[in-house]
Amino acid sequence: MNVSRTTIPANPTPTRRSVMLADYVSMIKPGIVLGNMVTLAGGFFLAARGSSNFRLLLDTMLGLALVVASGCVFNNIIDRDIDTRMQRTHDRVLVRGVVRPATAAIYATVLGIFGFGMLALTTNMLVLVAAIAGFVIYVGIYSLYMKRHSVWGTLVGSLSGAVPPVVGYCAARGSFDGGAAIALLIFALWQIPHFYAIAIHRLKDYVAAGVSVWPAVKGIKSTKRQIVISIVGFTIAAASLSMTGYTGRVFLLVALALGSYWLYLAQSGFTTDDDIIWSRKLFVFSIIVVLVISVTMGLDYQ
Repeated sequence: MNVSRTTIPANPTPTRRSVMLADYVSMIKPGIVLGNMVTLAGGFFLAARGSSNFRLLLDTMLGLALVVASGCVFNNIIDRDIDTRMQRTHDRVLVRGVVRPATAAIYATVLGIFGFGMLALTTNMLVLVAAIAGFVIYVGIYSLYMKRHSVWGTLVGSLSGAVPPVVGYCAARGSFDGGAAIALLIFALWQIPHFYAIAIHRLKDYVAAGVSVWPAVKGIKSTKRQIVISIVGFTIAAASLSMTGYTGRVFLLVALALGSYWLYLAQSGFTTDDDIIWSRKLFVFSIIVVLVISVTMGLDYQ
């Protein structure tokens, strides 16, 4: 597959200026942090079943938010060479030299220490272990190696992205059971079509940066098949949360409706004339899916 390379220089000249608060905020990727808090709350309320300890919820959210923020900053540090070659990321503060890597590393470490410390003091060992596992997978396995060397990097990264609802669940329940396992599967499967939609939309960027994402290595048609398979798996996993008695009929109907329409959108990709517009629609709907699923699973508990 021939994809033209972006015209962004491989090593842009760093731009030095005074560091602002907004620069430090941008490194933690606020959108990612917020999205993880939504899924955490969904898992928490699913496990709490109406008897929520809101102080525990807030402590868990703050602790994990700091951990996720730390992982995002470390990811920014690791991905500096990749970011210089991507249109979407070439103006990040570390690429432009606004913040030095050593300073960012200290910032990430402090965030992580406070995050893990808060989880250790206010939650339970299962929560702490799950948070550590998610952090190690994202920073150590995915960012440092899999993202650069394997098309299976997305699958590995999806496991870390599915940790927040498990953290919320274990915080409220104090144990890891079938509900937590199904939640992990639901949100891991959700990550795959969500990210592949981004990868197709930004394919030129990923090719220019040499990142081994599925569409760059296997092609767009193969990626569309992977998207369809993942959505089918997601829908079955979500439905099983009701089938096993963790949620009610409302969640089941919502999950089937969302999964069916998402699958319809995915299937339409095989006949579309514009993969960019199609992938953007798929990405936007994936955001709707995760928000609605998170809210519904937290409200329609059994």
